[in-house]
Amino acid sequence: MDAVYLTLFVSLVLASLGVVLFVWSHRHKTSEHTDRLALLPLEDDARPALPTTKGHHR
Repeated sequence: MDAVYLTLFVSLVLASLGVVLFVWSHRHKTSEHTDRLALLPLEDDARPALPTTKGHHR
């Protein structure tokens, strides 16, 4: 039964830590950097695609 209490305690500590870190990041507005990084892969779509060779099958 002690393992159940230990597991509950550790899970509550981890969940509380996650909430505290989320509130901290929201207050310090650190999500702007992640928004910019999330859009970074889309910049490659603006370049023209390489020509493909039609009819060349292996």
